[in-house]
Amino acid sequence: MSKHQLAKSAGIRSETLDVWITQEWLVPDPTSGAAQFTDIDAARVRLILELKNDLGANDEGIAVILHLMDQLHGMRRALARMKEEMQRPPD
Repeated sequence: MSKHQLAKSAGIRSETLDVWITQEWLVPDPTSGAAQFTDIDAARVRLILELKNDLGANDEGIAVILHLMDQLHGMRRALARMKEEMQRPPD
């Protein structure tokens, strides 16, 4: 989805997304010419809004939380790959 579509669906301004992209809280698909976002990005926007509005997290706190979540998801992917490798029969 486009930046405009993402902003509209989240009920925020496109300029807000620009700030979040600059802060690298959101990373659009680099392979497309214009900024394109996925459903995962939309979920991340909802998380950022929840952290800000419902939990009162400031920008520094949100940056830390997002970084830790990214690390956690990376570790989960690495563990899944390791599990697959361990389950393969030996050559």
